[in-house]
Amino acid sequence: MSRRRTLGTKKKLALLASAATVAGGGAFVMAATSNAAQSPQTAAESTVCQGLATALGNNQRFVDGQRAAPDAQSEARIANREAVIAQIKVQQEASGCVVGESAQDPQAAQPAPSTPPAQATPPAQATPPAQATSPAQTAPPAQTAPADSGQQVCNGSTVTLSGEAGAPAASSNQFPVGTKLKVTNLDNNKSTTVEVTSVSGSCALLNNAAFEQVREPGKFLIRRAVIEKVG
Repeated sequence: MSRRRTLGTKKKLALLASAATVAGGGAFVMAATSNAAQSPQTAAESTVCQGLATALGNNQRFVDGQRAAPDAQSEARIANREAVIAQIKVQQEASGCVVGESAQDPQAAQPAPSTPPAQATPPAQATPPAQATSPAQTAPPAQTAPADSGQQVCNGSTVTLSGEAGAPAASSNQFPVGTKLKVTNLDNNKSTTVEVTSVSGSCALLNNAAFEQVREPGKFLIRRAVIEKVG
């Protein structure tokens, strides 16, 4: 009888241990589910999300402009850009961003740094006697653009993608179709020269193929860009 009671006690302990293991596993699954359900990132929290939000905002602004001042081609342009907007939203969801969040070139809209107040000029001092002239020290030459570059335009603008497919090209709200623009990403020194083929809501938007030529891996926004008109 005592042996049966002992075995019964061991079985009870085993059952309790199994229950604890199951409970612990359930807690682990709940914790994993909670972590997987984290809220999407905003443009302020992620460079990738900011780039996609900028691309979405530029395309939405273009659509609004076409609706405000339509012409014979506006309907086709709007349909094309609405398809681009839908694709950008798919990319936002796949990248863990807030779907539908848009921004319009936030960096370019930042105010220029204010000039510090002028300091009072100290009282004039008597000119010291002339000293022997030392060998002239020439100022370092100003940095110039490469010889094959043209006029730098759109200073301070960020560059993102339009979401359009096709051969490398650009769209712009400042330059007519046929203009050639050279876009250089200063973060990796990659550049591409493309032709403006359509109108957009930004100084320069690169389509998917052109953006791939100058982008940094995993980024949808070029913060430090030089845009030049070369033709």
